[in-house]
Amino acid sequence: MPLPSADTPLYNHPLPEIEQWLTSQGCEQDAHDPECWRVVYPRWQAEIMFEIDALLVRYINAGADGKDIQRVFKYSLSRKDLEEAIFSGP
Repeated sequence: MPLPSADTPLYNHPLPEIEQWLTSQGCEQDAHDPECWRVVYPRWQAEIMFEIDALLVRYINAGADGKDIQRVFKYSLSRKDLEEAIFSGP
């Protein structure tokens, strides 16, 4: 199934298409928690959680002190904006 235009807000994407998009970015869905996705890139790793009104992204051990960095992105953002914000790293 083709994805909607990249300028479309994420809340206008059907869930299977959001899952397809996350998979195309290298994310893997947690087998025990389907709302949690994980991605590992060479310089960083993150967990992406589906919350009620936003995506919560936790960059693991990404802070200067080794603590996690957490960011929240509303579903009203376009897929393009989310992709640039999330997958550019912490």
